[in-house]
Amino acid sequence: MNVRFSIGIDLGTSNSAIAVADLDTDQTRIVDVTQVLGPRLIGELPTLPSVLYLPHPAEFPPGSFPLPWGNADEAVVVVGQFARDHGALVPDRLVTSAKSWLSNPHIDPRQRILPWRSESAETKLSPFDCARRYLHHLREAFLYAEQAHQGARDLSEGQIVVTVPASFDEVARSLTADAAREAGLGEVTLLEEPLAAFYAWTAQAGRAWRDLVAPGDIVLVCDVGGGTADFSLIAVTDVAGSLELERISVGEHILLGGDNMDLALAYTLQARLEAAGKSLDSWQFLALVHAAAKAKIALFEDTALAEAPIAVPARGASLFAKTLSTALDRATLEQVVLDGFFPRTGIGDLPVENRRGGLQEFGLPYASDPVVSKHIARFLARSLQNVHASDKLAALVGKRGEEAALMPTAVLFNGGVFKAAPIRARVLDLLASWNGGRAVRELQGFEPDLAVARGAAIYGRHRATGKGIRIRAGTSRSYYIGLETSMLAVPGFRPPVKALCVVPQGMQEGTELLIEGREFALATGRAAEFRFFSSAVRSGDTPGQILPDAERELEETALLEIDLPAFEDVPPGQRVPVRINACVTELGVLELWMQHTNSDRRWKVEFQVRTE
Repeated sequence: MNVRFSIGIDLGTSNSAIAVADLDTDQTRIVDVTQVLGPRLIGELPTLPSVLYLPHPAEFPPGSFPLPWGNADEAVVVVGQFARDHGALVPDRLVTSAKSWLSNPHIDPRQRILPWRSESAETKLSPFDCARRYLHHLREAFLYAEQAHQGARDLSEGQIVVTVPASFDEVARSLTADAAREAGLGEVTLLEEPLAAFYAWTAQAGRAWRDLVAPGDIVLVCDVGGGTADFSLIAVTDVAGSLELERISVGEHILLGGDNMDLALAYTLQARLEAAGKSLDSWQFLALVHAAAKAKIALFEDTALAEAPIAVPARGASLFAKTLSTALDRATLEQVVLDGFFPRTGIGDLPVENRRGGLQEFGLPYASDPVVSKHIARFLARSLQNVHASDKLAALVGKRGEEAALMPTAVLFNGGVFKAAPIRARVLDLLASWNGGRAVRELQGFEPDLAVARGAAIYGRHRATGKGIRIRAGTSRSYYIGLETSMLAVPGFRPPVKALCVVPQGMQEGTELLIEGREFALATGRAAEFRFFSSAVRSGDTPGQILPDAERELEETALLEIDLPAFEDVPPGQRVPVRINACVTELGVLELWMQHTNSDRRWKVEFQVRTE
């Protein structure tokens, strides 16, 4: 069936959104998401909060949360705006940041662990199941909205693109694709969020985007949302008189964003109240966090406001009884948010890793240093290291590769944090100070909450029609399989693990490669495990290259696991010769195969979560 439209889905850490692009009209629009706003109350909002609430069985009467497409789980799970608002009052039944658990290497995202540390929830959900539920809700909301807008849609006629952080490893990417499939979306294409934001910007600028950037430009896509910070660099080049774009670097997965800022403001206001002899219980502190977030937005949106009032009621009190009142003033806002998270640091000031005790509470690996400025500096320094590793990338950046860090010439902001003009101004000021006083320009026209979904739909339209600009990206990292070192045993000495490069950074979608000139021995008839490593700063490594010490030079990200059926005429456990075949599918999913040297038999290697 021919593709008639493209759907872009931003599966966000804090908020999700969906957009549709019609191929025949060349128009892209955001689809409002129908969701629960209260008991027996539904409505449409541009975004769906990526939040789940698990009501107590006796908390609401049956039928309190009807949805137009039915909701078999309404007594168990509520998704969206009401879940966020009501769950703030009952946090041990609230699931947030489920997406961040997908990339946690120390847990199995299919295990039921959320709400994290909750002792009151009768049942729990897995991070994978949460992602599936968000995607299923978006699917149903899209079909419902389109039915009312222009008649029923057939998803088989759609090119569906789901975005993921550029910093997601291959396990998290595979889990996202699996969640989309189980949500009824079929085989989806994966796209990095910063690239989606850039596609949205080019579409918003129209043909003029080619006049706003030039060959030699390096664009920093700076994305800070509610819970994460994600950075990418895109180089602008001239090929035979035409502008081309290539993503040359991606950042680490950093759990740091607007939620941290709201919490910092709440702690500051709590100290002020306690200094005045007023104490807050845990429920009131949560209310204070939400009030501080609203006050922050009000002050950033209206620069004429000197302060924003804050009222924190007591649980169960009558209206305004025992209400604690304070205010967030502009000086405090700037001190906590601008000077706390975006201070004017030097290019050599990098994030500080706190000294950790021998035993710490297990949970999400939040950033230990809250200074976003330092994380940007670290990303630019690592980007320089990455381009130096490749002659091709070094040629793209030219003289800029001779500086202390790979400095951008322009910035495209994305994410809710950058709705605030003072924060954008501070980042531009910071970059200029690192750039010898030379200004780094802002690419105007960004849409912080909706650009990623819109850009994903635009990218899908480009794929379906073969028209429009494409950013050369491919795999954001190089990937490796661990090789045990063969050497004599020495007491007290553990041989280093070598690493075989199987996928080079930048390997394009729809391509495959065979590790030539090397054979490996694979034991059949039993399960086998392989250690899996990656790097975002070794762009020059080539397939078949062996690194002498994987644990020192690379990041271990997952286990590769394969259940090998017995090979005909070969006893179980006996090794057979194989070669490694890697491919990146058209959908952006990495696959590894063990190809038998003497026949056409091969075994697919599955990505599994590394648990320790």
